[in-house]
Amino acid sequence: MSAAAVSLEVCEASVFYGAHQVLDRVSLSAAGGEFIALLGASGCGKTTLLRAICGFTALGSGAIVVGGRDVTRLSPDKRNIAMVFQSYALWPHMTVAQNIGYGLKLRHAGRAEITARINELLAMLQLDGLAARKVTALSGGQRQRVALGRALAVNPQILLLDEPLSNLDARIREDVRHEIKTLQRRLGITTVHVTHDRQEAMVMADRIAILDAGRVAQIGTPEEIYNRPASPFVASFMGASNVLPLRCGGDGKDVAIDDVGLSNGFTVNPSLLPAGTLRACGGEAPVKAHFRSEDARLCSPDEAIDGCLVLRGEIVQCSYPGGFYRYAVQVGTRQQYLVDDPRRLAVGEAIGIALPLKALHFYPANSAAKTQHE
Repeated sequence: MSAAAVSLEVCEASVFYGAHQVLDRVSLSAAGGEFIALLGASGCGKTTLLRAICGFTALGSGAIVVGGRDVTRLSPDKRNIAMVFQSYALWPHMTVAQNIGYGLKLRHAGRAEITARINELLAMLQLDGLAARKVTALSGGQRQRVALGRALAVNPQILLLDEPLSNLDARIREDVRHEIKTLQRRLGITTVHVTHDRQEAMVMADRIAILDAGRVAQIGTPEEIYNRPASPFVASFMGASNVLPLRCGGDGKDVAIDDVGLSNGFTVNPSLLPAGTLRACGGEAPVKAHFRSEDARLCSPDEAIDGCLVLRGEIVQCSYPGGFYRYAVQVGTRQQYLVDDPRRLAVGEAIGIALPLKALHFYPANSAAKTQHE
């Protein structure tokens, strides 16, 4: 159905709302047929970037290039880009078929062409038998499919998805997520998908661009983003929100635990650490290590485990997310860490936290969010 897959380039794009800068020199590219996820917290500029790509929001500076053609100054209807909105934006007085065929009608396509395209999309999106139904009588998942069908009906070169799953309940979100990814692969259409859901981005995207305050913090494959976060912000956003303060040894060759309640000092040979993790930290500079709750484990407070740091603490809280228990462990007077464990343990129990060195992500203690301009 789609034309040959084309590339998308966003070049140093900046957007201002009055005096407020929403996007700050954002650059990213998508190869033809690639699925890119824009991931970030609410208000970071994800939807603004989508609107700038499709032409609904004007750039203050920069360029949008589709298939090698600069479309920055073209109106939305001249860019051959389609967008699925978070609210679906369907016409409530129209039927499913009328909504899907609306864009084709605006383009003055022939009746036979419109009917054929509608029928093709109804079958593709599992909407057979619903052509004459009003969209107000559909489920959330069905409305999402109609919105997707309307976008695809005009055979766009680029497909933009603005949090299309956020209005769906958890029960069907995974199914629709799989359907969108399967359809995108089948059509080979270049796609940019906005989400604030980390797992959604990880399972759907070929590459992820993480935005923070209008800037790109990191771009990479899901594996790269998850395993090698470029900054403390990315590490925390990708789940490594536990932060352990460290300091470099006197000669800058060892790493020591800094004031986390250990009775004895603990130094680590850098050869045991992931290559390059302390390169930017310098000789005497303090560092911090981020880790995920699922990468640590609970143990005896006096246990020695090869390849691990063991912190001594006390369980202060316990919850059950499902399949495991999540413990808040107080270490020293200032630090508290979340650790997942399959066992049911008592609040108040003295415990150790075993941290595999390979699971720690190291950064200079004073490092801020790193962006593509720094």
